[in-house]
Amino acid sequence: MPDKMPLDAILASLFPEGHAVTLADGLITGDGPLNGGRLAVIGIDGDTALGIEGACHLAGRVLDVVRAGGATPILVLIDSDSQRMSRRDELLGLNEYLAHLAKALLLADAQGHPTVGLLYGHSAAGAFIATALATRVLAALPGAHPSVMDLPSVARVTKLPLETLQAMARSTPVFAPGLDNMVQTGAVQVVLDPDKPLGPQVGALIAESPADDTRDALGLARGGRPVARDIAARVVGEVQGVVVREAQGA
Repeated sequence: MPDKMPLDAILASLFPEGHAVTLADGLITGDGPLNGGRLAVIGIDGDTALGIEGACHLAGRVLDVVRAGGATPILVLIDSDSQRMSRRDELLGLNEYLAHLAKALLLADAQGHPTVGLLYGHSAAGAFIATALATRVLAALPGAHPSVMDLPSVARVTKLPLETLQAMARSTPVFAPGLDNMVQTGAVQVVLDPDKPLGPQVGALIAESPADDTRDALGLARGGRPVARDIAARVVGEVQGVVVREAQGA
């Protein structure tokens, strides 16, 4: 696995003319110039676990962008541990804080602020879902290592032998952690080239970002999720049918 690109190198490649992005307690906030405008930046660095304070702080920065209006895009940089699974955080409702951050990103996107995730290190579990998977488009850099749940944890939850899960992971990308599998399932749209300036690459992702979520279509095309798109379409069709029948009955 290649070494991950450090944050300072990423920021220098994104903003060669300088930026106002800062790092404090593992949390990234600020902005920088991009294509004649500004690019808002939030994120997590240093394999930091995302707790309630961090989730609330990052959500607040996203909502600040929404309140300011305009169409400022938001870049989410991600090198995190999983969520901070302390007893304190769990008792204070960590799941709700993570959901709040995810919903803030979805709101920003719905209000005209394109959201792009850039995974450059590790990320897992709730922290991965509330940041990377809550953006409209997710890209990555070589050296990134995402996972929704590692296989030892899956084994504990499912009670299946680890060896069985490892065998399944070799043929079924949905079971397997790692960047290549996330690309194959469509969760990661593209792996960027660290040897080229990142600003133009991120700018192109923003300009070309699809209006709708295309992860299921990518997963189908890449062979990583062959039935997800069909199942999702059937569910949507059933729901639409129920709405129509209820409206006719009313």
